[in-house]
Amino acid sequence: MSILIKNVLLGDEETDVYIEGNIFKRIGPSLEEEADEIIEGRGQAILPSFFNVHTHAAMTLLRGYADDMELHSWLENYIWPFEQKLTPQDVYWGTKLACLEMIKTGTTFFCDMYWHVREVARAVDEMGMRAALSSAYVDFNDPKRGEVFKKKNIQFFDSPPSTSPRVSFILGPHAIYTVSRDSLIWIRDFARERSLMINIHLAETRKEREECIRIRGCTPVRYLKEIGLLGENLICAHVIWVDDEEIEILKDHGVKIAHVPTSNMKLCSGPFRFNRFLQKGIMVGMGTDGCASNNNLDMMEEMKIASLRAKMTEEDPTAATAQEIFHCATRAGAMIFGINAGEIKEGMVADCILVDLDHPQMVPCHNLISNIVYAANGDVVTTCICDGKLLMRERKVPGEKEILTEVRKRVKDILERL
Repeated sequence: MSILIKNVLLGDEETDVYIEGNIFKRIGPSLEEEADEIIEGRGQAILPSFFNVHTHAAMTLLRGYADDMELHSWLENYIWPFEQKLTPQDVYWGTKLACLEMIKTGTTFFCDMYWHVREVARAVDEMGMRAALSSAYVDFNDPKRGEVFKKKNIQFFDSPPSTSPRVSFILGPHAIYTVSRDSLIWIRDFARERSLMINIHLAETRKEREECIRIRGCTPVRYLKEIGLLGENLICAHVIWVDDEEIEILKDHGVKIAHVPTSNMKLCSGPFRFNRFLQKGIMVGMGTDGCASNNNLDMMEEMKIASLRAKMTEEDPTAATAQEIFHCATRAGAMIFGINAGEIKEGMVADCILVDLDHPQMVPCHNLISNIVYAANGDVVTTCICDGKLLMRERKVPGEKEILTEVRKRVKDILERL
């Protein structure tokens, strides 16, 4: 397939963008290539699409279900009991709803940790997105349960679902307080053996840090260092309750960070030290977390909150600039997962969006990236392209009415089962 986008704003210049297969093949004015699809881009800007590096997609089913609570009570009394009632088909439709929302707000990739990962993969594949998917590993320090999860992971990676190359699979130990030391060591070794990435929640709350010190005699980061889990294949979400020495440890081991500012604020987990991580050269990507703790998947909203929160934390209006935040939400996310995307350049993977420059939030446009980070929300996205394929055109996504209808029906059924 080929796409030719005519007269679109790229940076400060109006130009044409030609996509062949899944690559930006040529960029320049007045291109004459023939294409399967021609899009008139006048009055629009082309930007890299967003990479959501931490979420739980099917938690769209829990949007607004349990709000205004402390994290551990929220998980134990509401979220986990709800999730125990979910069927594989529920997760499939919840994931399709998440993909729909992400496409409509300009996201083409997400890193996920959830249940029924085969159904998650099916939904992602059908919606045309990219994803790195992990099945949540939670043994609650029970050796028997740990053995069950080990066997499930071996079976899964020995026979993974047949999907597009857009979908990859990683390991997902939930957190140090829900996964035993033995299991974490097994995950470390299994990941090395299979060359897999690991996705974990880390140092999210004061309680997690204090309990780790009480039980293990050290902080969460030092605990993972002690058992050898830290490495370039590890992406950690939250990472709030860390000291300067721990930040150095993370840097030295090449650990990647998923910053989820809205969830951190909503659950009152604490302030993320954005500038400190960037100053140390640690790779930070942006994520939304799940819809139960956000409550949406709009990366434009996430960027604004990330920047403003960092300025408040640092008491510095120059902290977390629009350009730095935009980089975290695009190119940095792509780099974390080894995808040659996140920029509009010849030879790079064609993951991109078009935004409406006539949308009220985009007028005037003194600085495009500032408008995207501070003024706009996902409604300014008119077109979404992933892997060189049109996922949304003129804000229309194929099958969206069916998804909304089915999710409403399924949530009603889940609540009756509860």
